[in-house]
Amino acid sequence: MNVTVFNPHGHSIPRVPFSRIAKTILGTGYVLSVIFVDTKTSARLNKRYRTINRPTDILSFALDATTGELYISMNETRKKARAFGRSGATYLPYLFIHGCLHLKGLSHGRRMDLLEHKYCKAFSIPPLR
Repeated sequence: MNVTVFNPHGHSIPRVPFSRIAKTILGTGYVLSVIFVDTKTSARLNKRYRTINRPTDILSFALDATTGELYISMNETRKKARAFGRSGATYLPYLFIHGCLHLKGLSHGRRMDLLEHKYCKAFSIPPLR
């Protein structure tokens, strides 16, 4: 498992066991890049790839079966955390799990929700209610 974190804007990022979570969900041979972006970049990527004209907290791109990228906006992550009554420090690891499940090919729904709860429990992360 190779996880590379890029933080070109110097965002304050809570400590998250990115490699352990990714290895558990994606397997040992996966190569993952985690890129922290500003709100403007998040909005541009969301518009280009999802045709949604607003920023989002996370975007997941599976490049092939063993390589992927996660783009995370900490500003949007903090907003979503507040909306769920959470801190950024507890929402970010949940969000990372969510993004990894998308890289595995899952879509929103009951199965994804169950797996999010399973992995949150395994890593002592409070799940969303």
